[in-house]
Parts: sequence; structure tokens; C-alpha cells
Amino acid sequence: MAALSAAAPRVRYRHAISELIQAPYVYVAEFFDRWYEELPWRRRIDLGKRGEQIAARHLRRRGYIVLARNVRVAGAEIDLIALEGTTLVFVEVKTRSGVAAGTPQEAVEEKKQAQLRRAANAYLERRNARGIATRFDVIAIIGTGRNRRLELIREAF
Repeated sequence: MAALSAAAPRVRYRHAISELIQAPYVYVAEFFDRWYEELPWRRRIDLGKRGEQIAARHLRRRGYIVLARNVRVAGAEIDLIALEGTTLVFVEVKTRSGVAAGTPQEAVEEKKQAQLRRAANAYLERRNARGIATRFDVIAIIGTGRNRRLELIREAF
């Protein structure tokens, strides 16, 4: 038991170091992504689809392994399924061009959360992965191009 508790701070320390190493890379990549999104052919892609592409790139830069995109199960759709360490992360991506209709975080209300939980349970049943650690994250994207803001909300619900 003592060995287990002594290893826990090392894991947190290692995670903090990897965050510091990744930070400049993530910042520069996000900067170039904003310019890339303003290219004329990118505007023809649906805003929601662009948001999911941006979110997948952001997660990969943060060290996640994106396993699946747009998974339809149990009458709902899971935007992204990723693996962070040993945790399976179900990610809901909400993209808005502005806040006139409300923030993206507000769009993930109780009904949507229940749908995502039901879909995640069905996905785990289908894959025979009931004992694995899971988490629900939300990526909120507001704006487009250089004015875009992305926020990753870990353990959103």
C-alpha cells in the first residue's frame, strides 16, 4: 500500500512536466490552425464538422489518442472517443460562430448528457470494456479563424 501512494506523486509530477513540454507546441499549432481555418476552401465545410476536426487535432497535440469519430450507438452520436493514458474519454464538441444563441457549454444540457451516458454505456457493452475508467469531456469552440477560442472542459459531467 505504501508503494502505491509513493508512486502517485511521481505520476502527477510526470504529467505536469509533459504539460510544460507540450505547451509551446500546442500554442504555436493553435496559432497556425487559426490561419488555416480562414483559407477559402475551409469555409465550405460545415461549421460543426470543422469544429470536430479542430477538436481532434487539439486532443492529439495534448497527447490523447483519438480512437473514433462520429460514433452512432443507442440512438445518439458520440463526437470523439479518445484514450488519455488508461482512461477512455468520450468527447462532445460544440462549435458556435458567436455567443448570440448561447455559449457552447450551455448546449450540453441534462438531456444531452443523459444521451451521451446511454451511448457510452452501449459502446462499452459492445466492446466488452465494462471495467475501464471513463470520463466525459466537452470541447467548446467559439468563433472562427483567428478569432476562435477553444476550451477543453475535462470531466464536464
